[in-house]
Amino acid sequence: MVTGRATGGASRRGFLGALGAGAAAVPAAALGGALPATAAGRPPRTGTDRRRPRVQTGVERLAADDFAALAGQRVGVITNPTGVLADLRHEVDVMAASGAVDLRAVLGPEHGFRGAAQAGASEGTYVDERTGVTVYDAYGADAADFARLYDEADVETVVFDIQDVGARFYTYVWTMYDAMVAAATSGRRFVVLDRPNPVGGEARGPMMTDEFRTFVGNQRIVQQHGMTVGELAAFLDGELITEETGGARLGDRLEVVAMRGWRGTLPYDDTGLPWVPPSPNVPTTDVALAYTGTCWFEGTLMSEGRGTTTPFQTVGSPGADWRWAQAVAGYDPGGLAVRDCFFTPTFSKHAGEVCGGLQLHVTDPVGGVDAITTATAMLVEARRLVEGFAWREDAYDPQRPFWVDKLSGSTRLREMVDAGASVGQITDAWAGELAAFDEQRQPYLRYPRGLS
Repeated sequence: MVTGRATGGASRRGFLGALGAGAAAVPAAALGGALPATAAGRPPRTGTDRRRPRVQTGVERLAADDFAALAGQRVGVITNPTGVLADLRHEVDVMAASGAVDLRAVLGPEHGFRGAAQAGASEGTYVDERTGVTVYDAYGADAADFARLYDEADVETVVFDIQDVGARFYTYVWTMYDAMVAAATSGRRFVVLDRPNPVGGEARGPMMTDEFRTFVGNQRIVQQHGMTVGELAAFLDGELITEETGGARLGDRLEVVAMRGWRGTLPYDDTGLPWVPPSPNVPTTDVALAYTGTCWFEGTLMSEGRGTTTPFQTVGSPGADWRWAQAVAGYDPGGLAVRDCFFTPTFSKHAGEVCGGLQLHVTDPVGGVDAITTATAMLVEARRLVEGFAWREDAYDPQRPFWVDKLSGSTRLREMVDAGASVGQITDAWAGELAAFDEQRQPYLRYPRGLS
């Protein structure tokens, strides 16, 4: 999902209608719904039951009412292959076939609406053969671009439904943010169809700083925000959007179709929902759990596992061997087990070269995975043990040449690793800003976070 493309800095930029009011006004109980009694405590990883999902997504609730909340509106949908119902039908196909939605446009993000493009690419603008709806290329679009696309498509209600993975540098949430800014400044309605956060409800990691805001971190949130896209949209509208809009907010024009049955400690594999890869290099929920931390290795010359079957779980380089994996395992990474391995990427960094390294195996998906602390240990030990370890530099941005700074939000991580700081010293450095963010987000959390 994240690529070497950084598109600018700070200047870049319940239920609906009868089903409920704006997201910020809907009480937590109404948004969260009731968790089945069998989910009290830590649930087992039972796999997917597509007949009776334990979690009902926003789009399922909308479709169950025959899309009545969109009646009489000219609608544009921002989505990708993850915008499916529990039976795997895509919502755009269902909307178009139903005749209940005046569907004027689909706006395709990175990788495209149907998912035909790799990282850092899109499908372009075209007419979708299956539905006859025009698909507009919205990858890299800023707020002004979205406003122009809304006008061109004659859209008055914008629907957002994309499966997030819970990491600040996953660009779909910034597509949502820019689309929200455009809606706020043009008086349009913005509807978020909520889905689970596969890494859970806990916030972790460092804060983005204004100096390093880009399309892989376009506002001041921590690296693992611990919110669903619906919660995050309400947070962005309530706390940060006015910086881009000159004071305008969506307010009650932001509406969230909430899930039923989700809580922050429920593993995605126990939701009963199918996992559709939101991008080519997040093929499984285990990859999503590791990605929140190991994406930092995009900012090094080591392979982050692109070109393998387990990207972001498998990391290494020709200069690494079993000693690196052994050192990382010594930190006893919670929720993860470490295995030394060899692999040969088929594309991206070190393509065709044998790499030594490690693979992370998820052992506790309920909430015990702390991929950011684990990735910190991986960087500290790679700097000490891996021959040829170096940071990736990007010539296109001479003022901010290190990609890891854009991913981590500042120069601090890189500088502390280079200075020989310990894992504890590094993670302690962001503890204060993390605590402040966690307090700031509390009014926008609409689903339970505990085990019971």
